[in-house]
Amino acid sequence: MAATDLVLALTGASGAPYGVRLLEVLLGAGRTVHLTISPSAAEVLERELDRKVRLDAFDPNELLGDPADVLGEPPPASWSRRLHYHHYKDFGAGIASGSFLTGGMVVCPCSMGTVAAIAHGLSQNLIHRAADVHLKERRKLILVPRETPLNVIQLRNLAACAEAGAVVLPAMPAFYTRPRTLQDQVDFIVGRVCDQLGVVHDLLRRWGADGSG
Repeated sequence: MAATDLVLALTGASGAPYGVRLLEVLLGAGRTVHLTISPSAAEVLERELDRKVRLDAFDPNELLGDPADVLGEPPPASWSRRLHYHHYKDFGAGIASGSFLTGGMVVCPCSMGTVAAIAHGLSQNLIHRAADVHLKERRKLILVPRETPLNVIQLRNLAACAEAGAVVLPAMPAFYTRPRTLQDQVDFIVGRVCDQLGVVHDLLRRWGADGSG
């Protein structure tokens, strides 16, 4: 357990590629990641990435698929040692307590149901509880919603989360970077999340880096 450990939660919004890519990047950067996945997220993972993840018998290979598709080479063995999975019902997990030190938490993608639970302090599962812990401990909590359009209830819930200290980072890819592939657009959002976490990366071209802006 260290203050550099990060918590990553995947929930049932569209945008599974963001969450999986973020996990790959964080592990590739040498960070220890505590992962939890909601049942709805597992359904979205299968629909969007054809990856069937068993929440009760978690195998990281089922989630990460073939990392060589992204990295060009197999991941180092240290990945498995730095990835810690917690069942979404396990309130005995360390991340359910404020005494468990972390460097921040990301909910990516973040469903509107999860936003509502966080906004109103409803610790119905480990994801909600861990987010609540990060708010009460004044640690970085990043929410990556992927929903459109937004109704007034959702907007108020997002505002409540922001007022409580969360960073609301919608999955809105930029176009000034001149993305050529879907991977470029995914990497832009993942890179912006990493910026918030203080994780060094080269996933995106910075505004003004080429003399523009």
